[in-house]
Amino acid sequence: MDLEELGRRHLAAGTPDEEIVRLLRDDILSVKRRRVSPRRAEAFARAVLTEVKNSTGLPGDLFEYVPSGSSMGEFGVGSRGAGDFYAHRQLARIIGRTPAAVGVDEMDDAGAVRVGGTYIIVTVDGMHSRLSDFPFLAGFHVTRATLRDVYVMGARPVALLSDIHVADDGDVAKIFDYTAGVSVVGEAMGVPLVTGSTLRIGGDMVLGSRMTGCVGAVGVAGHLTARKAIRPGDVLLMTEGAGGGTIATAAIYSGFPGVVEQTINLHFLRACEALLASDVLPDIHAMTDVTNGGLRGDAYEMAETANCRIVVREDELRTLVQPQVLEMLDALQIDYLGVSLDALLVVAPPEVAPEVCRAVASAGVRMKEIGHAEEGRPESVLVVEGEVRDFAPRFRESAYTPVKKVVDEEPRDFEEMRAGVDRAARAALEKKRRILERLRKGYAP
Repeated sequence: MDLEELGRRHLAAGTPDEEIVRLLRDDILSVKRRRVSPRRAEAFARAVLTEVKNSTGLPGDLFEYVPSGSSMGEFGVGSRGAGDFYAHRQLARIIGRTPAAVGVDEMDDAGAVRVGGTYIIVTVDGMHSRLSDFPFLAGFHVTRATLRDVYVMGARPVALLSDIHVADDGDVAKIFDYTAGVSVVGEAMGVPLVTGSTLRIGGDMVLGSRMTGCVGAVGVAGHLTARKAIRPGDVLLMTEGAGGGTIATAAIYSGFPGVVEQTINLHFLRACEALLASDVLPDIHAMTDVTNGGLRGDAYEMAETANCRIVVREDELRTLVQPQVLEMLDALQIDYLGVSLDALLVVAPPEVAPEVCRAVASAGVRMKEIGHAEEGRPESVLVVEGEVRDFAPRFRESAYTPVKKVVDEEPRDFEEMRAGVDRAARAALEKKRRILERLRKGYAP
């Protein structure tokens, strides 16, 4: 419960001050209960209103932004679909071209800069928002995810960092359980957790026990396996996958808690270690993990980045999904191609494919050929029993919880929303340029 947000909404609606204080006081008491007296709750509510009034309507670049007219949920940001991919393209536009060896404009799993003859890989992943009440699972899966992003760049991870935020009423134990989840993956893979940050969400203003956070990783590489290296004629190889945070969330909230156990493994990371130790790594063109919107999303992003056509064959795909996970997805009518499976996808010339599969098999992980890249306009297609079907990502990833099935409705007119998002991104970029110019001149408003 965000008291500042509620206060701003009441103020904008013209609600009288005393009524705002009463409403906020009641909200505080509903959460704090016996831990705070009505008198203290009212004093807190008045302080909130004072802060909201003092911080509302401030003019200028440092306080204002141009709204897009679309909320994060409406545009699908974070939902790993068309809206989310488009928003991320705008972030790349605002950041602009940089000296990075692999920059944000390439929409890869991680970024890379070159220092001498070595590539330094940096990445960060946010914990799954619905695992707030399951801190160990949140820490485990986000750490495994961020290490995957380093490995698929052809790099060896060397350090982890953690950032954890818990709302004011959350139990302190959450940060310990979360850190245990982070550390167990780090220690199992020999990657130390070296730094981090712990804060409350919104300080005193946000009530409740919601938790959020992220884990970042740093790696080093001599040979990059970024998506831009994909070439027509390459084949796509995919390992078996049992899912991570997304599958665990689907299982918990849909009544399949036993499936969560299947997600607790290090198969992906062990497979990557085997590839890094093999002689075949320099021959691999690209690697990625099947996460963002499932194979639909990743194939689309690969095609866009490499500027070629990605053809995926469904023949063997279902056999690469862990049986209990697949059974759950089928029972819940969740499209397994549009949800994160946490499988490893390798793109390589056909002549080295057998050696890639042998290296992965040495880690005890199955891998099969599932498609290829070819000349053509940048798009991804799915071949089912010889029939070519559209494989473009949907507006959102597959709805994998009961709540997501309710909100997974047709969005507002996408072109209308996109125009607003373009306008907001352009305004942010222009502000960036203005502030940079001021800083270069000594900052004179």
